[in-house]
Amino acid sequence: MPAPSRPPAPTSLPLTLARAHLRRRRTQNLSTVLGIAVGVMVLIAALSLTNGFTGALIQATLRATPHLSLTRFTPGGADPEMEKALRQNKDVVAFMPFLADKGLLTRPASDGRGAGLDFATLFGVTAEAGKVLGLPPEESQLLATLKPNEVLLGSALAQSLGAFQGQELRLLAGSTQRRSVLKVAGIFRSGNYLIDSAYAFVPLSTLQQIQGNTRVSGYQARLKDPDLAPQVGQAISSALPYSSLPWQNLYGSLLDQLKLQKQVIGFVVFLIVIVAAFGIANVLTLTVFEKTPEIAILRAMGASRRQIIWAFVWQGAALGAAGLLLGNVLGLAISLYFTWRPFQIPGDLYFITALPVQVRLSDLLWVNALGISTTLLAALLPARRAAGIEPARIIR
Repeated sequence: MPAPSRPPAPTSLPLTLARAHLRRRRTQNLSTVLGIAVGVMVLIAALSLTNGFTGALIQATLRATPHLSLTRFTPGGADPEMEKALRQNKDVVAFMPFLADKGLLTRPASDGRGAGLDFATLFGVTAEAGKVLGLPPEESQLLATLKPNEVLLGSALAQSLGAFQGQELRLLAGSTQRRSVLKVAGIFRSGNYLIDSAYAFVPLSTLQQIQGNTRVSGYQARLKDPDLAPQVGQAISSALPYSSLPWQNLYGSLLDQLKLQKQVIGFVVFLIVIVAAFGIANVLTLTVFEKTPEIAILRAMGASRRQIIWAFVWQGAALGAAGLLLGNVLGLAISLYFTWRPFQIPGDLYFITALPVQVRLSDLLWVNALGISTTLLAALLPARRAAGIEPARIIR
């Protein structure tokens, strides 16, 4: 005769019960797993798209914006001490003196076209501008070789003026109210609509001539690591009479808005995971009601409360882990698809024309950590209810 089967060991009893319960209610289990997977998938995809949008906007902004601007407290010309300090700083890749002004650009009327006009922020730059700014190679070369009385326009500004390469524009300088004529040397596109619609670059000597002096506003620098701009600016300005303006301060409100946007999107989408976790609680609660007699018999045979709790916790963990695994696969697949075919958006409204994707390991870790924590908490309440069953009352 075959030997009778031995009862499961105490340590394996919770796993045995969890496997037995998972074999039942397969349709409900599947719907619960799919609910968690959809929540995790949407959360990963949303965070990846938000990361991509933030990174692309910052990258576009830094194409025509220096990492660090150092402005003089008192007007003056080139400063050998500042140039020496910048040259000796190991974090500085390139630097240049600059002069800033506001002005009204006008394109005269021609046959069949009316006049065009728009306000612009003018930057007087030197040949080092091609290294300090991060424009594409052709535009950087054009910026570095600007000739006297030439101007490089942002793409949206040029469109507003109706100006093309080789045309002449009239400039009314804001600081001196002097008039001059500038020739369009070319057009640049940073990808940030706010910059492309407002910035124009001219040679430093041209803007100094318009203002009638040889002063400079200060110095602009490009760094090896843009994130170090506040520390580098503080170190340099503490020893010289300059105020430091890192790009983070210049666009501080924008960065705060992007951070808040990501937090709000993550919280709202995470509610989907919480709703799916209630599905786990529902499945386990139904299992408790259905298996109440069996649980009472197990308790009467010596099963401890802890073993009963762990049986349901393991069941919830299995459902949660399956949902998280499937959600991660689907979320990464969607992110890969949008990497291959970026989502197109109107550039004049959202500053960039395509929405890239950036998947971060830190996001995946906290999404999965919160997901498994939520599912375990959802499983704990039915588990405690099951452990609280009094065998004597149920069997009687």
